[in-house]
This record gives sequence, structure tokens and C-alpha cells, in this order.
Amino acid sequence: MLSVLLALTLCGASARGVEPDWIFLRFEVFGGPGLHFLTLQVRVQQSPERYSLTVEAETLGIAELFVDLRSKAEARGSISDGVLHPEAMRSETHRRGADFHTRIDYGANGAVVAEATPPLTGVVTPVSPAQVRGTVDHLTAYLVLARHLAARGSCTLGLAVFDGRRRYDLSFGDLPAEALPGFPDRIRVCGMRRRRIAGFPIEQGGDQPSDEGKLWFARLVPGGVMIPVRMEFGSEFGRFVATLAELRSRWVERRFTE
Repeated sequence: MLSVLLALTLCGASARGVEPDWIFLRFEVFGGPGLHFLTLQVRVQQSPERYSLTVEAETLGIAELFVDLRSKAEARGSISDGVLHPEAMRSETHRRGADFHTRIDYGANGAVVAEATPPLTGVVTPVSPAQVRGTVDHLTAYLVLARHLAARGSCTLGLAVFDGRRRYDLSFGDLPAEALPGFPDRIRVCGMRRRRIAGFPIEQGGDQPSDEGKLWFARLVPGGVMIPVRMEFGSEFGRFVATLAELRSRWVERRFTE
């Protein structure tokens, strides 16, 4: 659930000049009967040739009693002819008294080398080297989506993803535009589905399609940039909603909620 949540927050930024453009986003995440569950902060940088992403998450209030989650994930890579090529992803997560670390490195030939500690408990479907070859990390995947949407005006996209432990396919499609309070124009909506391939506990469904969600995007900064303003997704813990609370960039600073 966390990897999906982290990934869902990412957006694209246009390239202007040599100095990297930057965007900061803060999301507040709610679950169940209005429980304020999590604060999520996202930093995106892009130049014409490079990109980097940093995502930090921390549980709040009563949620700390059940989950006690703190997480930081970083990804970086190159950009060539408008295509993102991941080079490395690192993440560290503290959850329920345990610490988890993930490292992914990408070779120029498409090979992917990953290390995740400690190993997951329970029986999972194994991930083979062939299954992860040519994949992207879960942070880069949603940056690809936002760039694709801004450039082509469509959510339709399919990506092969490996987050260091699990291999899955992400597919996105266009849904009817909607009106959201606080936004003058109708919002672009993308449907998301994650299909499990390998690395998931067998008792949780193995390779069955799962994890559907919706993403709402708006143009809030110049340069053809699409910003995610709302996300909804399901998990084993129930349904969660993430709303954009704060946006900062070199063009605009705006608070949507406290």
C-alpha cells in the first residue's frame, strides 16, 4: 500500500533553461471515517537532461498507534529525447518498530540489480531477473505518467514496474473529467490498475489483478505541467483519499487546506 501511495503523488515539471525546475507538494491522506492518516511531501526536480524525486511520508495522531510509519524514497535518472531512464532508487522505511531498506541500480543494457533488507516473511511468488529487466521504479513510473498526460492529453499508458521487492504492471486510462471544489475548470481524471506479477504473498492473491485507484490532475503552474490534486486508492487497510494541501514552485505558492 505504501509504495502505491508514494508513487501516486508524483508529477512532471517542464524544462526551462539549464537550472533544474523544482516543485514541492504536500498531501494530507485520510482513511476510513475521516481519519487523518498520513502527511506526504514530494519534491521533484528536472533539467533538460536529468530528473530527481524525493518522497517522504509520516503517520499522524492515532494512526501512529497502529502503523508508526516513517519513510523516505529517492529516485534519479536521465532524460533523452523526452524518455526517462532511471539510474538509481533508494528507500528506507520504519514501520511498526522495524526498519526496511531498498536499493535498485539500473545498467545501461537494461539490467536491474536490487537489494531489499530484511527479506519479507511468508511465502511470496519469486521475482526472476528476466521479469525485472527493462522495468522502471515506482517513483519514476508516475513521473512518466504525468509527463505523458501533459504532452499528449491522455492518461492511456502501460508500464512495467519493479519497486525492489515486487514486480507489477501499471495501466492507466482516461475517465470523464470532473469538477472539484476550489478549481474553476473541470479536472482530468485517470483510472489506475496494478496487476500483480511476482514478489507478492501467495495468500494475498498472487498474480491476480488488484489495487485500483483514481488520480485527478490540474494545470496549476505554467509550462504544460500537470499537478495531481487528489488520489483515491484501495488497500488491505481500506480506502484512502489523498488531497493536495500545499504547492510551491518557482512560479507559484499556494495553500489549499491546512
